[in-house]
Amino acid sequence: MSAVSAMPVDGAYRRLAMWHGELTAFRRDLHAHPELGFEERRTASRVVEALRVAGVDEIHEGVGRTGVVGVVRGRRGASARAIGLRADMDALPLVEENDFAWRSATRGLMHGCGHDGHTTMLVGAARYLAATRDFDGSAVLIFQPGEEGFAGAKAMIDDGLFDRFPVESVYAMHNWPALPAGTVGVNAGPMMAAADRIEIVIQGRGGHGAHPYLAIDPVLVAAHIITAAQSLVSRNVSPIDNAVVSLCSMHAGEPTAYSVIPREARLVGTVRTFRREVQDMIEDRLGRLVESVALGFGATARLKYIRSYPATINSAREASFAADVAASLVGEAHVVRELPPSMGAEDFSFMLQVKPGAYLRLGQGGEGSCFLHNSRYDFNDDVLPLGAALFASLVERSLAHLSTQTIQGESP
Repeated sequence: MSAVSAMPVDGAYRRLAMWHGELTAFRRDLHAHPELGFEERRTASRVVEALRVAGVDEIHEGVGRTGVVGVVRGRRGASARAIGLRADMDALPLVEENDFAWRSATRGLMHGCGHDGHTTMLVGAARYLAATRDFDGSAVLIFQPGEEGFAGAKAMIDDGLFDRFPVESVYAMHNWPALPAGTVGVNAGPMMAAADRIEIVIQGRGGHGAHPYLAIDPVLVAAHIITAAQSLVSRNVSPIDNAVVSLCSMHAGEPTAYSVIPREARLVGTVRTFRREVQDMIEDRLGRLVESVALGFGATARLKYIRSYPATINSAREASFAADVAASLVGEAHVVRELPPSMGAEDFSFMLQVKPGAYLRLGQGGEGSCFLHNSRYDFNDDVLPLGAALFASLVERSLAHLSTQTIQGESP
């Protein structure tokens, strides 16, 4: 894509651009064979094969069930310092509607979020780092399973990821169709929200639809809870903060039983927040609201509040450093240093709770590009060398030799 090739680039990009065809073939093979979280056996085996061919020093399989960790040591090997790079490997339970040759070969599964591209970029970075080794320390390459709702990052951490591979900082990136191809976005703070699941069970008294006065209608109670829940953000959260409460599913009764008032109704939804204080407040007030609204109608209701993924919060130093590295690749004009946070969620957040680091957005947008989780989405292969170069450069700049000039005064 001209938007990428026209930008100033360094040696890492030029080297990786020569492997563009191979990276594209690898990415499309992964796209054609999607696997869900903790089922990424073929994907993991392809990664292991590629790391072996690249000459990576260590390859560890089965970390966090189906995760893979590779280690590349720098040329000098004198430093005990290490930098982590993470890519996610899993796909989505989604029916793909594309018709190109590399579309999913498994109906009902699809790489609709670009994890095939992320994995390929980290494989490319591994190949480059193993070939050049122009750094002092170790690069830890983390191929993570189960990002899409399975908390694969937490599974890897619980399996001793950072005990076995004690990195000083960790970086990840995600493609972003909303940014032009070749643009890099970052924020020295919140990047993505915490994602919580809420389940509300309402118990009434069933009865005949022609005699509602003899019943306690849980559908009516559910409707009032849905309406009242919208006040939680508008009347309890400061306009300076951000929060979302969405009730996305309701089940009550049977569609064929048109005159039967059911005994029970269930609501399912999500809460998104950035600050723990706001998260705690919503959980507390939603629980009390659910119980009191139901009580007013003579029913009972309970809230089950499940905290799934924490907020993805970049550490300021690493975010600024990553932005500087990106600027050295694509030019300052193509780096967005104050990218607005997304209310989506990301389990890289678990890693950022343990280690300092940064989560980046790599623009891949263009005319006709689909957004993430769309059944016609496809990763933009034009940005593969750039993403791989950015991964590799984060290592080279973080672990620069003492004699190497670092960017913007950043100490090695």
